Amino acid sequence: MVDRLANSEANTRRISIVENCFGAAGQPLTIPGRVLIGEGVLTKLCRKKPKARQFFLFNDILVYGNIVIQKKKYNKQHIIPLENVTIESIQDEGDLRNGWLIKTPTKSFAVYAATATEKSEWMNHINKCVSDLLSKSGKTPSNEHAAVWVPDSEATVCMRCQKAKFTPVNRRHHCRKCGFVVCGPCSEKRFLIPSQSSKPVRICDFCYDLLSTGEMPTCQPTRSDSYSHPPKLPLNDMSDDDDDDDSSD
Repeated sequence: MVDRLANSEANTRRISIVENCFGAAGQPLTIPGRVLIGEGVLTKLCRKKPKARQFFLFNDILVYGNIVIQKKKYNKQHIIPLENVTIESIQDEGDLRNGWLIKTPTKSFAVYAATATEKSEWMNHINKCVSDLLSKSGKTPSNEHAAVWVPDSEATVCMRCQKAKFTPVNRRHHCRKCGFVVCGPCSEKRFLIPSQSSKPVRICDFCYDLLSTGEMPTCQPTRSDSYSHPPKLPLNDMSDDDDDDDSSD
């Protein structure tokens, strides 16, 4: 089915429309063999709060961006190669339901669909695309992924020292290894995690000690889902601000 669509005029036209919606700031998406499988709005759990994002699933990549004008204009394009993706269902809690984790070596995050049926369809299609890609390439599924960041709202005090209270002056920071929300003094060190950055990144003292002694491999997160209880927050934010979890902190 995908092979038949690859060279179809309808598929080429659909991908061209997506490119135009992202404008000149977006990366070109039309390449031989690429097929647009589906698209839709998902709620992405960002650092500050859940935000609506437009997602596009292709047979080899997952693309998402901020919604400026629905079905007409998007910005802040992100492209994720599917070969490196693993997904994992997460339990419903409060207002955040029908969610799953999208995990990659460079970045991992949670998304939520409007219905259980929509969630199932997204997960099934993503898994099918990943399986087909790995089958063609002969590669094995990735067991390397970045930690999912704990949302800011989940931590009023540092998750390591359990003492420092967060204020406008005492800011929250995120450990790039475990995803915990930590204070400045507990995350002064940097460590090179090649899958995430070519430069040393901020990590908490706990992870630094483990990485420095070789007790924790750089390619494995300390836990697959850094948060276990997502916050109960509104889902209707349609702002076109930067993703909060792309912050340098």
